[in-house]
Amino acid sequence: QVQPVESGGGSVQAGGSLRLSCTAPGFTSNNCGIKWYRQAAGKQREWVSSLWPSGGTNYVDTVKGRFTITKDKAKDTVLLQMNSLKPEDTAMYFCKTYGGSRYCDAWGQGTQVTVSS
Repeated sequence: QVQPVESGGGSVQAGGSLRLSCTAPGFTSNNCGIKWYRQAAGKQREWVSSLWPSGGTNYVDTVKGRFTITKDKAKDTVLLQMNSLKPEDTAMYFCKTYGGSRYCDAWGQGTQVTVSS
């Protein structure tokens, strides 16, 4: 499996920024896409953003204009730049490989993002 590993979480005040990384060795060569999800305490996991195997992107409405997903081909890493953070963005953030070859179907362990008001 193309196994992703997240990093970059932390604690910030509202209005601040964080950049999450999802490193998944082999995801470029296997033509995987990457999806970011988040799960707040006591809530269901929700989809946040996708980087399609074709390079296209999309976002849940609540983060459009604030979050940006990009790909660093040299490092087999996908970044999620999160600006203008709000307390409601507080959650555990997960990335997942999908699509492409049969190896593209794995979750990372998650990274915690906490935004204080």
